[in-house]
Amino acid sequence: MRHSKRMRSPGVWLDEYSWEEKMECRKRRKRDSHSSERENKSRTHRHLKTYEGQYLESRSLNHRVNSWEGHNLDMACEEESREGTCKDRDQDWHHYSKSSGRSGRSGRSRRSSRRHRDRRRRPSHSRHRSSSCFGSNFNSLFSVDEIVCTLGEGAFGKVVECIDHNNDGARVALKIIKNIDRYREAAMSEVEVLEKLKSLDSERRYACVQILDWFDYHGHICIAFELLGLSTYDFLKENNFQPFPIEQIRHMAYQIIRAVQFLHKNKLTHTDLKPENILFIDADYDMEYNPEMKRDERTLKNPDVKIVDFGNATYDHEHHTSVVSTRHYRAPEVILDLGWDHSCDVWSVGCILIEYYLGSTLFQTHDSKEHLAMMERVLGPIPTNLLQKTKKRRYIHRSTLDWDVHSSSGRYVRKHCKPLRHYMVSKDKNHQQLFDLMEKMLAYDPTKRISLEQAMQHPFFSCYHKNSSSSNSRSNSSSSSSSKKD
Repeated sequence: MRHSKRMRSPGVWLDEYSWEEKMECRKRRKRDSHSSERENKSRTHRHLKTYEGQYLESRSLNHRVNSWEGHNLDMACEEESREGTCKDRDQDWHHYSKSSGRSGRSGRSRRSSRRHRDRRRRPSHSRHRSSSCFGSNFNSLFSVDEIVCTLGEGAFGKVVECIDHNNDGARVALKIIKNIDRYREAAMSEVEVLEKLKSLDSERRYACVQILDWFDYHGHICIAFELLGLSTYDFLKENNFQPFPIEQIRHMAYQIIRAVQFLHKNKLTHTDLKPENILFIDADYDMEYNPEMKRDERTLKNPDVKIVDFGNATYDHEHHTSVVSTRHYRAPEVILDLGWDHSCDVWSVGCILIEYYLGSTLFQTHDSKEHLAMMERVLGPIPTNLLQKTKKRRYIHRSTLDWDVHSSSGRYVRKHCKPLRHYMVSKDKNHQQLFDLMEKMLAYDPTKRISLEQAMQHPFFSCYHKNSSSSNSRSNSSSSSSSKKD
C-alpha cells in the first residue's frame, strides 16, 4: 500500500510527553516511513541551491497538537534551536530528507535533560504574548501575537498556525526557519521569489501562495503566509488513498498548470512540485458511506488549490544543481544528469496527475536505475540518444538500460508497473483525453515534451476554452456597443 511507502514529517515532541511515549511514536512513524531513502539513499553530498528540507509540508488538521495553544514565538524558536543541534549532526541529508531517529544519549542524561527542559519551559507561560513577536523589536506593520498549533515540520524548521490580533484575529501560517546559515540563505531566497511573484500577481489571478510579511527573530527567518487547508497528499491519505473524481482532477490540473506556466513565463522553475506542495484553499468535504468497501469516503467540496514552497525555485540565469525534485516526481533528464530546464516541472505535473487519478504514486522506488526501469515499463524504451549522452555510465550497457528483468528487482518492477494506458479505468472521452495529456507530459525527451502553454490548450481543458471565448465575446460586444453610442 502507498501509506507504507511514503515519508511523513516527524511529529512535534512536546515536553509533556513521556520518553516512552516519544519512543513508541517514533518507532511507529519509522515503520511507516522511508525517510531519506525516498529522496536519494546513496547520495551524501549537499547542494547550496536546493537546501535541505526547504519545503512547506502541511499536516492533517486531525493530528494538530492542541497543547501548543497559547505558546509564543520564543517557545517555538527555542525548541527549534534545541532540535536543530541533534538533527544537523547528520551530514548525509539531502535537501528533502528528514530524521525521526533518536539520539544516542543514555536514559539518565535524557531524564536530566527533560527536567532541565521543564525548568526552562515554566516561565514562558507567564510572558506577555504581544512582546514575544513583533512590535518595537521588528519595526513591522504585521503582528503575530499567538501560536495556536503546529501545521508541519521538516529539517528546515516548522510551520505554525498563528493568530494576528492586530488584524481582527485573522489566522496565518508562519514558517519558522532554523537559525543556521544554509537555511537562512534558502529562506531569504524564498522571500525574494515570493515577493517578486506577489508584485507580478497583485490581483491574485494565479494559484501561487501569497506571502504576507517576513521578519528576522533572533536569527530565525519567519515568513507569514495566508492560511490554507490540507495538502492534496494529506487529503488522499485521510481518504484511504481513494482517487479524485476526474472533474476535480481537471479543475486542479488547470489551476496547477496555469500557475506553473506563470512561473515559467517569469523565468522561474519550481523544481519541487509534488502533491505535498499543492494545498487546498479549503479542504472541507462531504462524508458518505460506501457499502461495497464498508468504509466512509470523503468528497471534496471545493477543489481550488495553491502551490507552495518556493525555497528551491530557480531562475533561468542561476546555477542549476545537478539533482532537483523529490524522487517520485524526478524527470529522466535529471536522473541521467543531462541538465534540466522548465520541462522538468512538466514531468512532475504529469506524475502528480496520474497520482490523483490512481490514488497512489506511479513510480514507487528508492533507486535511480530501478526508477528508469519503471519508466521503461510504463512508457516504453528510453530513446538511445538520451542514453548515449548520459554521464551516468553505470546505468547503461551497449546503448540500452543495464537492467536484468529476471532479477528480484526486475520481477518487482514487472509486478508493480504496467503500460500507462492499462491504468485507465474507463474508455470515456474524458479519461482518454487525460491520458493523452499525461503521455505528452511524460515524454522522455525534454525537447519533445509538451510545454505548459500548449497543455492549457489541450482538449482535456476544452470547457475552459469555451468559457474564456464566451467571456471575450461578451467583452468585445460590450466595447463595440459603447463605441456605437459614442
